[in-house]
Amino acid sequence: MKRTLIIGASSNPSRYAYLAAQKLRNYGHPILLLGRRKGLALGEEIHLEKIKWEDVDTVTLYINPSHQPEYYDYIISLNPKRVIFNPGTENSEFKNILLNKNIIPIEACTLVMLSIGQY
Repeated sequence: MKRTLIIGASSNPSRYAYLAAQKLRNYGHPILLLGRRKGLALGEEIHLEKIKWEDVDTVTLYINPSHQPEYYDYIISLNPKRVIFNPGTENSEFKNILLNKNIIPIEACTLVMLSIGQY
């Protein structure tokens, strides 16, 4: 299973980040939640601080590209295998930085990837 950090996590069940957390968990992937507001999603704490988690396989982004630069160094420090840019989060600058660090950037929808068995 792929330990996944959701950046832009939300406690609102109608948000895509929440739906992704739910679906990831349903498929057996451990989730870590980082957001801009305190709360709970599926009984898990949404953290506000950039925690140095170990063994993060995947980072999936649900934040606007204008907010992403403050996360560049943090995400790279986690050394994930890949970063998923969900629709609306595409960022060619960050994509190139990740490639230079041997981290695979993927422009796709986490929900779709899970649904079609490509996660």
